[in-house]
Amino acid sequence: GAENAALPGPRAEPAVLPELTREETLAELEAARTAGEPAPAAQAVAGPEQRAQPYVGPRPKIVTRKGWGADESLRDKSFAYTGTVKAAFVHHSATGNNYTCAEAPSVIRGIYRYHTKSSGWRDLGYNFMVDKCGTVYEGRAGGVDKAVLGAHTLGFNSNSTGIAVLGSFSSAKPPKAAVDAVAKLTAWKLGLSGANPKGKVTLTSGGSNLYAKGRKVSLHVISGHRDGYSTECPGTRLYGQLGAARSASAKLQGR
Repeated sequence: GAENAALPGPRAEPAVLPELTREETLAELEAARTAGEPAPAAQAVAGPEQRAQPYVGPRPKIVTRKGWGADESLRDKSFAYTGTVKAAFVHHSATGNNYTCAEAPSVIRGIYRYHTKSSGWRDLGYNFMVDKCGTVYEGRAGGVDKAVLGAHTLGFNSNSTGIAVLGSFSSAKPPKAAVDAVAKLTAWKLGLSGANPKGKVTLTSGGSNLYAKGRKVSLHVISGHRDGYSTECPGTRLYGQLGAARSASAKLQGR
């Protein structure tokens, strides 16, 4: 009846997850730990009373799927998860640079339709997207703080997260706001699993045009798509900014 119309549905999703300070981010991790959720590796107990401060950056503001207008009927109803997020692969969407930031949600909806309808994937391939103004968007569904299995780097989708910067950066320089956002997002996302943004990690290839299936490959914790798969992505100019993003990300983690 009409009297029930105002009642929210089960766990109504917000359009935006607000930015948290580092203290709030740590408090949220601690609350999850005491609630009995599996603690990220970074939260090793230093002693009976003393808990090591995990290296984790503050959670950035994230526009959720609801916020960018995802049509949830396009994706699989179930979610797919991987092990631990040990690496982040950076991409460019190659969808051009002439969009305004207000148009970014419609660009994302187009990529989402292409991945699900044209490519037949279960959902959007990327775990996150970043626009030219530095806004972070939730990609594949399943929880921004969870190890959601994406479809972004053939051979290395397991134990990784995929971040696409909206635009084409083969010859155009990526906006500073976008590179800063990649640093901020990885400082938080990789920090949840204790990964060092300036470090290297050994991943086992699932099979790609660069590395045969089963081959163990040493990669940067923050890598470009081309590091795991032979492609122009994320564009030479964005790829050249990854070193700066690694340093900034580690700094945000308190390393």
